[in-house]
Amino acid sequence: MTEVSWERVVPPVPENPDVVIIGSGLSGLTAAAYLAANGKKVLVLEQYDVAGGCSQTFRRKNEWQFDVGLHYIGGVRTGEIGRIIGGLGLNDRIEFPELDPDGFDTFVFPDLEFKVPKGWDNYVGRLVETFPDEEEGLRAVTDVMRNMMEELREVGIPDSDTDLKEYVEKAPTVVSWGMRSMTDLFDEHYLSERSRAVLLGQAGDYATPPSRTPVTLHSGVVDHYLHEGAFYVRGGGQEMAGHLVDLIHTYGGRVRTHAEVERILTEETGSGGYRVTGVELAGGEEIATESVIATGDIKHLFLELLDPEAVPEDIRNTVDGYRMATPLVTVYLGLDFDITDRMPATNYWLHSRYDQESYYEPVAAGEFDADPPVYISSASAKDPGHEGHAPPGCSTLELMTWATPDPAAWGVDESEEAPKYSRQDGYREAKQKITDQLIDRAEEQLGELRSHILWEEAASPMTQTRYTLSSGGSSYGIELATDQFGPLRLEYRTPIEGLTLGGVSSRRGHGILGAMAGGVESASTVLGRSLRTEINEGTVFGDPSQLTSGAEGWDALEACRKLQEKALRA
Repeated sequence: MTEVSWERVVPPVPENPDVVIIGSGLSGLTAAAYLAANGKKVLVLEQYDVAGGCSQTFRRKNEWQFDVGLHYIGGVRTGEIGRIIGGLGLNDRIEFPELDPDGFDTFVFPDLEFKVPKGWDNYVGRLVETFPDEEEGLRAVTDVMRNMMEELREVGIPDSDTDLKEYVEKAPTVVSWGMRSMTDLFDEHYLSERSRAVLLGQAGDYATPPSRTPVTLHSGVVDHYLHEGAFYVRGGGQEMAGHLVDLIHTYGGRVRTHAEVERILTEETGSGGYRVTGVELAGGEEIATESVIATGDIKHLFLELLDPEAVPEDIRNTVDGYRMATPLVTVYLGLDFDITDRMPATNYWLHSRYDQESYYEPVAAGEFDADPPVYISSASAKDPGHEGHAPPGCSTLELMTWATPDPAAWGVDESEEAPKYSRQDGYREAKQKITDQLIDRAEEQLGELRSHILWEEAASPMTQTRYTLSSGGSSYGIELATDQFGPLRLEYRTPIEGLTLGGVSSRRGHGILGAMAGGVESASTVLGRSLRTEINEGTVFGDPSQLTSGAEGWDALEACRKLQEKALRA
């Protein structure tokens, strides 16, 4: 690959775009990249100032850089993420430093520490070593999880064209356990509360209580990391978005920020249905198109962006009834020491108790947990040597937990006379209280932190809604639960002609893999062919030699920000 010096060039907005994509998270950007590489004129509309959705990073004082949502991923070598970026010719442009293969996740319970090692055999062996009296049950449970993923790799997820008789023969575990809960699986094999808690140690990746967690979901999360290891993205999550934006622009598409869609325009068809005719932006600008991929919040889409008469009543009722996944709170810290002296390239999951179901009771009651679990992540620990995360000799640290989205619990006065929520004393006090809780808990694991803090801020569910327009402040979309999972979610092709569903509430779900894989499915729906099949066969779309991302001077965040219509044009 020939290296060239990078200079940001923003192409003009395409006239009469073939496809308009609402939302610039990894789902929307992946869909746009594949469509642009297949010759479609694509326009991505993002209401915020930076493209990337929850994959983006943000900077403070030009010294500190923090990740919003990308903390670690799997499948970057031979797995699905590796194939997706390979299909766009990006393999050699994105680096993935590996987390500690002997413990990429570390679960800390009141009287137990468990390191999750790379590889199913190593994982099962460590479980049995930790709970020798439960060997039979542990092997039975992990066999179900492991077999399910092997079957899905061979036959995939069933759809309307699947031969069900053949599928039952080839995927018996998926058929038997796919839509049942983890609690059912544990009960079937009489596992103890302690071993269940360890098996569910990563449940914060989807924030669903075990009684509603599909076996397919949790098996997929565990397998995603065990199969070939866990990785970070060199330079931070914005790198993924930056490369996709560059590709979209290289192939004639455009990502446009500060472009909030206020309405999807439709008209009646001769058969009594509705078709897409364009979108209207906040401020009144209209953009004509016959194809829209909507990747944002599903409730916002069907209950607000579309005219009521265009949405079939059953769709409206289904969407209105969906539960949103539990939202998150994140504390961002800049520290004046090298964090690698205190933690390896791992994520700490600090569990305050073994009863995993009880974590969700305060949320359901609209209250804060008195002793919440805490997830600890550090880009400085996972990406050592990279100069972009913190000043020399310093480190970043992110502390996360889940919390109620109830504005009243956050001390927010929602009356029209009240100031903006972030300026209200009650909100500030509630945010500081949970910030202090998380720092206290982190200090139990990492030692004294407060005297070393050079930067501190926190993001609440209200922050998430502000930047992504998500219902209830959820970054995970609708809850991935047994009663709204897989075929119980809407299909990518909606009843409204020209409207395709995307985003984390679609069938592939949330997370980096779910978002990118869902983007491929959305693009496939628009093109009318299976891009996933072509990708798996090794097809590379477009001409990677044209791309400039990653060249000397390239900055992923600069490539993704201030792309509004007044930006510099080619």
